Amino acid sequence: MKRTAALVLACLLLALSWWRSPLLPGSNDPHVAFTPLSLAGLPDPGPDLVLDRAWELTGGGESFGGYSALAALGDGNMLAVSDRGRFLRFGDPSRDVPQPRMGWFLIASTDDKREVDCESLTRDPATGTLWAGYEQSNAIVRADAWQGHVRTVHPAAMRDWPSNRGPESMLRLADGRFLVLSESRDGWLSSTGPALLFPSDPVEGAQPVAFHFRSPMAYRPTDMAQLPDGRVFILLRRLVWPMPPRFAWKIAIADPAEIRKDGTWTGKVVAN
Repeated sequence: MKRTAALVLACLLLALSWWRSPLLPGSNDPHVAFTPLSLAGLPDPGPDLVLDRAWELTGGGESFGGYSALAALGDGNMLAVSDRGRFLRFGDPSRDVPQPRMGWFLIASTDDKREVDCESLTRDPATGTLWAGYEQSNAIVRADAWQGHVRTVHPAAMRDWPSNRGPESMLRLADGRFLVLSESRDGWLSSTGPALLFPSDPVEGAQPVAFHFRSPMAYRPTDMAQLPDGRVFILLRRLVWPMPPRFAWKIAIADPAEIRKDGTWTGKVVAN
């Protein structure tokens, strides 16, 4: 069965820096196609952002699709990870042939979704170290640039997060702190959700400051990247009914300097 995933990369690229990194293992797959999209047919991101380029990715097989996080690997390379435990590594399609590679991310092959439901990904550009956030198990997993030396932690502050609404967004800030946003809500009609700020690497046992992240009603955080001025670029989405369901999105910018213990962190919506 053919699967299709649309990755609008340009907005995230505005907030990412490019660094060189080694290739991740995996197999070449010429069946992944990158089709440029006409910007005329896409939503206008508003006056504060410019949508530069966008592509639709198509492919087939069990290894393709379900991508939930995206990180810059360096020198124009990108890494997408899925909630089925796979990765897709590819080059910037605007520069050259993307040369996509796919494989299992961090662990060996398994059908147990509790072990592979990766929802967030962040990276240290200086070392290439990767951190991944997993729903179901509410875990943070760290690995080196080659997916080796894997270590896992289950932070106590994330223990009660719903199994399917866990660490949906995670970001290593330039100063070494870690932001983690849950996809869950503080209440049925609440516009805030649980969030954590770790002073350093959570895998090393750092204890977080708990706070709440506020987003527009029905929208939930799904990915983050840091801007050069230190503020954070947050991608928000909500499920739109009726059938067939689709996602609506907004982009917010928030300043980590405004995070306070047990407080509410709010961003400014700059695109929708």
